[in-house]
Order: sequence, then structure tokens, then C-alpha cells
Amino acid sequence: MPAQTTTGRTRTTGHFTYADWKEHALNSDGGFPRLAHAAVTNAFSGGIEAAHTVCEYTIVYVTEKTGTFTGMELLEGGIDGRRGTFAVEERGSFGDRGSVHCTFEVVPGSATGDLAGLRGTGEFTAEHGSPSVPYTFDYDFG
Repeated sequence: MPAQTTTGRTRTTGHFTYADWKEHALNSDGGFPRLAHAAVTNAFSGGIEAAHTVCEYTIVYVTEKTGTFTGMELLEGGIDGRRGTFAVEERGSFGDRGSVHCTFEVVPGSATGDLAGLRGTGEFTAEHGSPSVPYTFDYDFG
């Protein structure tokens, strides 16, 4: 069951898995920094239910194993039983230890169906080699 936060928003949690990851370099000199693009499909479970998301990342590799990224992800499914579609903007970084930290925010006005008016922010930390990634998401309806 979702829990109320001190900000008046509802907090929900769950996990997601990478269903597909296709990445290619955008500059071909092999040096750093290196710019790349990734098309990703995720599957969310828990408070957010979305079997197949559409996600696009732009990645800057500072070294072979460190860098930052931004992205947009479209989720079709539900949040704590309410159905619809919404988009999130993501920003994150990754480091030598193999972990990825990301924060995300609902794109204003993007939610449809029972999710119309959705506002929210969330985050996740992915550990290299882990098959699923836990997330938290704090939301309300404006």
C-alpha cells in the first residue's frame, strides 16, 4: 500500500528490469569525452506497472566507466491502480564502482487517462550486475 510522505505526496516503490538496451557511439574517434545514444525498454512492477516503456538516453562518457546521461521515458500502464500514460525526464550519473544513480520527474501535462494531472519525482540506484533496480516515486495529482 502506498505511504503518505511528509510533503503531502504519496510514496510508492517497486522494481524495474531492462528488457532491451541498444547503444551506439555518436562520435567515432574513440577518445573521451564520448557521446552515445541508447534506446532502452524497461519493465516496471510495484507501485508503477508498465510492461514495456519507451526510453531514449543521451550519454556522455568521461572515461570508459564514468559519465552522465539525460533521457525521456514514456510509461503506459498504471500507478497504484490508476491507469494511463505519462512521460518522465531523467538525469543521472555513473561511476567506476558500477553504480548508476538517476532522478526523474513527470513531464508537466504529459499524463493521460486516470493519471491526468499527475505530478511527481523519483529516483533509483542501479548496481552493476543486479537483475532488477529498486525505485521510489513521490507523486500527487494537481
